[in-house]
Amino acid sequence: MAYRCLKAVRQAIPKLCRIAKYHDYVRVASNGGSIRVPLASPKVIGVVNSRGNRSHQEDFYGFATLSLNPEELRKSVKRAHDIDWDPKLVGDVLARQVLFVGIYDGHGGSAVAQYLRQELHGLFESVNKSSIPELFAWIKEIGGYFKRFEGGAIAPWIEGSNATELTLDARATLTFFEVDKNLSADHIAQSCGATASVAILQSLDAPSTPFFSAKKLSLTVAHCGDTRVLLCSINNGQVFPMTENHHADAHIESIRLRRMMGSSLITDSYGESRWMGALANTRCLGDLRYKKFGVTPEPEVRTKLLDGRDWAFLVLVSDGISSILSDAEIVDLARGANDPKSAAERILSFSEELGGDDNATAIVVPLAGWGKVVGPDSTKDLREYRRRQAVGSERQRRM
Repeated sequence: MAYRCLKAVRQAIPKLCRIAKYHDYVRVASNGGSIRVPLASPKVIGVVNSRGNRSHQEDFYGFATLSLNPEELRKSVKRAHDIDWDPKLVGDVLARQVLFVGIYDGHGGSAVAQYLRQELHGLFESVNKSSIPELFAWIKEIGGYFKRFEGGAIAPWIEGSNATELTLDARATLTFFEVDKNLSADHIAQSCGATASVAILQSLDAPSTPFFSAKKLSLTVAHCGDTRVLLCSINNGQVFPMTENHHADAHIESIRLRRMMGSSLITDSYGESRWMGALANTRCLGDLRYKKFGVTPEPEVRTKLLDGRDWAFLVLVSDGISSILSDAEIVDLARGANDPKSAAERILSFSEELGGDDNATAIVVPLAGWGKVVGPDSTKDLREYRRRQAVGSERQRRM
């Protein structure tokens, strides 16, 4: 069923979206040219993925290096960080290179999450501002919540103006809405969805350096739902979250929804809040039958300028992990690992020890401060206590 959904949706995507320039490696400058370092190496990006005790795997992920317009990147850096980055100093090919890392947590089926794994990075690279007027007309046709939607980050291009380049926040917003438009061609996406977090890393060094050794690094995170993106500082392993959960009872989401839709928040018998009595997340891709009730694909976009030497790594996790472990526990588990793959394995393994039985994914992306975290492991005693408390649990007996 999921395969038929993906096939039908891909046939509906314009051919432009399939002209890919993205790669599964990162180019690293060397004397007289560049070398290619594969992203899938356990020392470059570490990933683990588990089905848990669920009958189906609905967690997916993707990563690639994209080729984006240097002028767009220059404009984004100026707007986000007030820095005059000059792409001419690093050459055309390396100036276009950014790292894309995405984590997708499906619900109601795996079709939407699988679609994101296969297509989202390509769409992010290939979407064009010329499609915005038509896309906005489709958005308005949804009605309900979107009758009063003014376009958010893509608003400057609604009337068809091509005078200025997109910024990364506009590209992310355009891409996420294009996903829903493409998914509308298939009935499965009416009741099937996925939350998503996407991290974009761009080196601002000149000469250019890869993300894992960059001194000056621009991070952009586009986020819908309750997947998590966390930064770990070399200073005591302090955690800096780049996302907040988009649940109906979260402050920002409750304000957005009440202003536009009134109250449709229902608490179930377990004390958990559900929007329309059905959904934990109020922003996601897919779940098209709920769109007119305010369940938007519009991402919350955050940016941060990093000195890579001050940060050990970036970690992305699905809620199969974040519902079990705190942000601090997640980064502390990863901080002493030999490589990113081992770090991701530590996170997943401990969440399973504590009884996690949901689909779970952890992705660890090393930065220039990898292996240089100083200070005590602040959650070590807590983790040991929790481990002892979990001994003999039903989950451990099944392991």
